[in-house]
Amino acid sequence: MSSLSVSLQTAASGLQAAQASLNAISDNIANVNTPGYVRKVVNQQELVVGGVGAGVDITGVQRVTNQYLQAASLGASADASSASIISQYLSNAQNLFGDPTTSSYFFNMPDQISAAEAALANDPSSSILQGQTVTTINNFLSQANQINTQINQLSGSVDGQVTSDVSQVNSLLSQINSLNTDIARATISGGDATGSQNQQQQLIDQLSGLMNVNVAQNSEGGVTIRSAEGIQLVGTGGASTVNYNVGQSTPGYLTVTTPGASSPAQPINLSSGEIGGLLTLRNTELPGMSDQLGEFVSRTAQAFNAASNAATASPPPNSLTGRNTGLDLPTAISGFTGTSTVAITNSSGVVQQTVAIDFDNDTMSVNGGAATSFTSSTFLSTLNSSLGTAGTASFSNGALSISAASSSNGVAIDEGTSQKAGEGFSQFFGMNDLITSTGLSTYDTGLSSGDPNGFAPGSTITLQLSSANGAPLKQVTVTVPPATSPSMGDLVNALNNSSTGVGLYGAFTLDAQGGLTFTGTAPQNAQVSVVQDDTSRGAGGPSISQLFGIGSAVRSTRASSYEVNPAIAADPTKMPSATLNLSVAAGTSAVAPGDGTGAQAISAATQQTMLFKAAGGLGNVNMTLDNYAAQFGGSIGQAAANAASQSTSATAVQTEANSKLQSVEGVNIDQELVNLTTYQQAYSANARMISATKDLFDVLENLIS
Repeated sequence: MSSLSVSLQTAASGLQAAQASLNAISDNIANVNTPGYVRKVVNQQELVVGGVGAGVDITGVQRVTNQYLQAASLGASADASSASIISQYLSNAQNLFGDPTTSSYFFNMPDQISAAEAALANDPSSSILQGQTVTTINNFLSQANQINTQINQLSGSVDGQVTSDVSQVNSLLSQINSLNTDIARATISGGDATGSQNQQQQLIDQLSGLMNVNVAQNSEGGVTIRSAEGIQLVGTGGASTVNYNVGQSTPGYLTVTTPGASSPAQPINLSSGEIGGLLTLRNTELPGMSDQLGEFVSRTAQAFNAASNAATASPPPNSLTGRNTGLDLPTAISGFTGTSTVAITNSSGVVQQTVAIDFDNDTMSVNGGAATSFTSSTFLSTLNSSLGTAGTASFSNGALSISAASSSNGVAIDEGTSQKAGEGFSQFFGMNDLITSTGLSTYDTGLSSGDPNGFAPGSTITLQLSSANGAPLKQVTVTVPPATSPSMGDLVNALNNSSTGVGLYGAFTLDAQGGLTFTGTAPQNAQVSVVQDDTSRGAGGPSISQLFGIGSAVRSTRASSYEVNPAIAADPTKMPSATLNLSVAAGTSAVAPGDGTGAQAISAATQQTMLFKAAGGLGNVNMTLDNYAAQFGGSIGQAAANAASQSTSATAVQTEANSKLQSVEGVNIDQELVNLTTYQQAYSANARMISATKDLFDVLENLIS
């Protein structure tokens, strides 16, 4: 009797195992076209009781997958999403500059200005050509402003998209964590958890498209998800919360707050995923493009202004007012070499008085007469004494002004050999700029390490040092040195202090033009941004970050700060088309009517080699404006093309990875039909075994009765 019972139980277990497998096959076939469905199988093993076989035991139902192919698929998804979003934004950014084959292409505009100036040089008194030249310059500056504004709008769009994506990440983490509970419950009870596991895998797939993660299976059937650094996002304790940290002047980065953690939120590094791509755009690509645009527009203005300051209108204007240098006059004058001449002319361009300034010997002479000494502190008073009744000079808010006393007279300046920070006397002060700026733009201050820094002692600037991916490394508050240490060298040393400054991660350096730049050191290659700047160079003067252009918040507005000199825009006859010629005989016009040499020099400005400071992906380079325009425009197109190529390649890799994973996880109808036949036969055989055992039981009962 007992042997028959064992036979019955054995056959029943076989029947149940076959039934379970048939159920799995049925589910597989039904979901053959269901996206995200993973084929499942019933795991079974021999049931042994007391060393004797007693049928079959169902150990569980599991999804057929491969953890290595699954990890490859998740990684490929993250890479493809990152490459796709970068390609999308860089393509949009490239379109802002126009079509290179058309006249409206942004980088063709400086040459259009040159062409307009060349035409004006042939007929400098033409009001039509004067107006057209002003319009051409204004078109270039307006286009620069529009492009820069739109780049900044793209950055704002990136911020909004990251915020939305992070919200989606937190929702996915919460759902994945909830399914962990369901899966563990089903696994422990011996139930079928594959439905919940499929749902969970689809959520993980969505998560990997947003950020690169590492996924590990738990013994209970659920998952533990960690960031690349190993910070837990889902696992024991529940789901963590991801936060997007962003400021107007600092890089954006993500932090993770784990449930019940006593430590502060930890920053994480994303190398891929849509959010990773967006952060690359937000922290590197778009600010770099905006900065390089600012450098290009600034140097374009500088090139044309170098020529315009060596030129003059005919007749010269009654007064010349320079730009805000951000400096006090003694500091601004200090360091000049060579000679320059200020001339007062009548309405016919005949010189009435000259003041020759010799910066090598620190003297001034009137009309070629005896030299009068000056110092940087007495420069203004000496200039006014030299001008006498012919004119006046003043200095206010960092700007120098020189006016003729008579309303019928004008002021013109001969740059001569004067030089400071690569600019002549008139150009350094912006006395006859064709293009003006509403702010400080080239950041070439002309300051040297021995010059007074001029910032209020005890005032502070707070800097944030960030890694290449935007995560904060350190925040420092630097105090302007006391009055006993007043030099620029002292300020640079304070900034570079290893404990209270940036010294652990890099250094600020003051270059030959008076520019202050930060360079991060390996391995962090830190970047610096300004959190708060309470410094001021004199009452109402610029801060450290404004004067030197420290941080993307200051530099991102640079390309939008330019306009045609308002005096010239209001009256195009003031275009500096002529040149002051001091070698003419007395009583002869030194600014001759019909002289177009000034306009001709402005026209040639795009061919003059000049220094472009590091910006975007390009370091310090010496080249012509035309060559820089070609390189900058080409780099934008190349970046967009490379991003598109990388996106195509990443998508192909993703497709291949998914295909390989699908070959393992997907339902094969032919294979399922074979399995169906196998388990149908097994079911029938076990049913016959049960029937035969029943018959034997009946015979045994009849014998007993």
